Amino acid sequence: MIKNMGVTDRLVRTAFAIMIAALYFTGVIRGTVAIVLGIVALVLVATSLIGTCPLYIPFKLDSNKKKS
Repeated sequence: MIKNMGVTDRLVRTAFAIMIAALYFTGVIRGTVAIVLGIVALVLVATSLIGTCPLYIPFKLDSNKKKS
């Protein structure tokens, strides 16, 4: 699969996922909101690890700096 996420994009996604986890573990979010945000956090981490965002493909977005 073609990597379409740059380093900054991946770091921002990971930071958001960590922030969601911190909110959950401190008890700020709970219930349905916690479940939904937990799923969002998992998706953010997964896309950060593989370096590809499926939503970027149909819109032809690419934040990955390619070397010429």
